Amino acid sequence: MSLSRRAWIVAASVGAVEALKDQVGLCRWNYPLKSLAQHTKNNMRSYSQAKKLSSSLIAKNEKAEQSEESLRKVMYLSCWGPN
Repeated sequence: MSLSRRAWIVAASVGAVEALKDQVGLCRWNYPLKSLAQHTKNNMRSYSQAKKLSSSLIAKNEKAEQSEESLRKVMYLSCWGPN
């Protein structure tokens, strides 16, 4: 094979590899970092939403317990209180 033909084959191969890297995006150096950052960001968002949801459920549960206790007092007083 002549030297110029090898040079063209190498140039075409390098061009094809670079084109595929640009299309897929998986071979870029910053892809793993961006992927990790996005994954962490999504999980932190989910964690903070779960934490907010949990705290609101606890507050609702406490309010329900207070309401139940108030109803219990009212029922007790209506049955056993002074007439």
